[in-house]
Amino acid sequence: MGGIDVSTLATLIAIAAAAGVFGGILAGLLGVGGGIVIVPALYFALSLTGSDPALTMQVAVGTSLATIVFTALSSSWGHYKRGALDMALLKRWAPAILVGVVIGGILGGVVSGYILVAVFATVAAVVALDMIFRKPGNDGPPRSFSPRVWAATGVFAGAISAMMGIGGGTVCVPVLNFLGYDIRRAVGTSAAIGFVIGLPGALIYAATGLGQTGLPPFSLGYVNLIAAALIIPLTTSFAHVGVRIAHTISQRALRLAFGAFLMLTSLRMFYDLIGAF
Repeated sequence: MGGIDVSTLATLIAIAAAAGVFGGILAGLLGVGGGIVIVPALYFALSLTGSDPALTMQVAVGTSLATIVFTALSSSWGHYKRGALDMALLKRWAPAILVGVVIGGILGGVVSGYILVAVFATVAAVVALDMIFRKPGNDGPPRSFSPRVWAATGVFAGAISAMMGIGGGTVCVPVLNFLGYDIRRAVGTSAAIGFVIGLPGALIYAATGLGQTGLPPFSLGYVNLIAAALIIPLTTSFAHVGVRIAHTISQRALRLAFGAFLMLTSLRMFYDLIGAF
């Protein structure tokens, strides 16, 4: 890979492999697409190449979205076989989410990478606190909301997810759980939403990054092909492990696991952001 030395290349491969395994398990377990761990892992790994930190974040986000396309398919199929994928909800929400992805993808490709880091860390912290401290609600039917509310939440979820390089579960799971959906059904449906977010998001990041100087070797715009090729086989394989875990542990444990991981990720990203200044 260009002028990267052997030891750095080995480190890059090791980090990408670990992110693929861990990201795949989280994708199946939490319906997050794996981006919540892949983005910070790639951010750290690609920073070893000496690239500009802001540019590195955009590559990490774009590459993560590319991997989510395949991870989401693997994870959502596993949840579908267990009856945890709400197709009616997916059809209702997908168009608005797609609009949000286009908006967030364009913004993410042109704004400073430091803004992406700040958005990532802030949203992750808010969601983590909500999932950890919110008391479990009743198990009644999902609440009813107008089409405008669904459209607004869909655009928001799609835009934030595209800017953060995640599959949507980070935003969609707590939103759906708050609206009254069973946590497992929220996780399963969010896994499928990852495909709606990942495909157009990756294409937009690849397009907006074309011609950009200083990109890591073997990058198509803001999508690094080498990192994606390393991660995709691992995330798609280990997503099934996460699906099995999600359907064996309690709902409360699932919420706590989701929140704890997001909080650790957020703190790490804030640490990196402060260090950059």
